[in-house]
Amino acid sequence: MKLSEYFENRKGKGVLSTADSSGRIDSAVYARPHFIDEETIAFIMAERLTHENLQSNPSACYVFMEDGERYVGKRLYLKKTREEANSDLIEDLRRQRHYIAHGEYYKENKYLVYFHIDKVLPLIGSEKQA
Repeated sequence: MKLSEYFENRKGKGVLSTADSSGRIDSAVYARPHFIDEETIAFIMAERLTHENLQSNPSACYVFMEDGERYVGKRLYLKKTREEANSDLIEDLRRQRHYIAHGEYYKENKYLVYFHIDKVLPLIGSEKQA
């Protein structure tokens, strides 16, 4: 199964972790990624710490845990490739997911941040496990 199909067909919760240039870590809850192709994903971000960290350190890790009783999911190791600010594509992606943001969120700058997927691992275990 393609990774994009996996995320399209699974429900769960995700956390995106970043670090600044000094190694101070931040983690934030994020929705499932938007797939551009099988090696490129994007997240919509507000002007907050996660976005700020990516200005000095392009590495990130997205951890996704499927809903349910078991610990099943994916870990995506990412490298930021580019971003665009306040683009029309952000609103198009929101509409596709039927996402409605609260009023204050609309007043902030928004960024569509693109990442190359460097590595995919299961939620638990290493790449040597199935």
